Amino acid sequence: MKRKWQIFWHLVFWVSIVSYFIYLTVENSKITPREIAVIFGLYSVINIGLFYFNYLYLIPRLLDRKKYRYFTIALVTVIVVFALGKYGIALFFKDILLEHKDSKNTRFAAYFTSSCLTNIFFLFLSTALKFGTDWFLNARIQRDLETQRLSAELAFLKSQINPHFLFNSLNSIYSLAYQKSDAAPEAILKLSEIMRYMLYESNDGKVDLSKELQYLQNYIDLQKIRFGSKAFIDYRITGEVGNQKIVPLLLIAFIENAFKHGVANDPLVPIRLIINLNGTNLYFYIENKKHHNNRDIEGGVGLSNVQRRLDLLYPEKYKLEIHDKPDTYTAELTLVL
Repeated sequence: MKRKWQIFWHLVFWVSIVSYFIYLTVENSKITPREIAVIFGLYSVINIGLFYFNYLYLIPRLLDRKKYRYFTIALVTVIVVFALGKYGIALFFKDILLEHKDSKNTRFAAYFTSSCLTNIFFLFLSTALKFGTDWFLNARIQRDLETQRLSAELAFLKSQINPHFLFNSLNSIYSLAYQKSDAAPEAILKLSEIMRYMLYESNDGKVDLSKELQYLQNYIDLQKIRFGSKAFIDYRITGEVGNQKIVPLLLIAFIENAFKHGVANDPLVPIRLIINLNGTNLYFYIENKKHHNNRDIEGGVGLSNVQRRLDLLYPEKYKLEIHDKPDTYTAELTLVL
């Protein structure tokens, strides 16, 4: 189908050009239908044939294969042969093509030179079109390859999130089950809601911000179940949650790190989590007291994953500041949704 459209637009172009020149000639001189058929019909076929002979044969077989010497020889040969052929046709239709011209243009040298210049023009036009078409095609291929590479990279980054989160959550539920806590069934229910969101609703490029915030709330609730009455979390959302969209699973790494590496049981220094919304502008702030005796040897996904996703999905639309102090850890993210 694509090739048919290319052929269609080529036909439209040539028909338009030939029709335009026929119109100009008819308007400015008296010319018979036979003369129109010979001058425009025959020479149009020859020149367009020269154009496509170079476009479809010489360039792909010689120039694209870097056979520059043979390509140059072929061009010179084609220019001369077609010019001689045109002069032969002019002699055959001498009454139309030569006798109406002044005596200077009827000479072989002048007619041959004029034909060579015309041939060079059509060869140049076909070469320029071929180079332009190839350039746009290669540029599109490069864009497609880059898009595929970024999609694969994003899929890999996202695949790191789910197992990491599941591993941490199962550890928490295991602790509750080991302690025979009555909160274990509720924790399992919360985890099922979280996993349902991660598996079925986070596959789109962007999701409703309200669903993402509910996902964060479920995760926090799960952690509260884990810590029980010893969990101290200051979680606030300000601004209006409307029809905003956000890339899913983008903010969870910050919250995971706060619970994993921070202190959640200090009433004087609770984990502070603030989300402020102003239209399509989102401000995310999280602060936690460091737990120096709780070093995760695995390291987790880390913020490098988050920053790379931000670079890919929100280029020039975010600002991330990390303040890693001896006793506290703070992350601030400003994001244009």
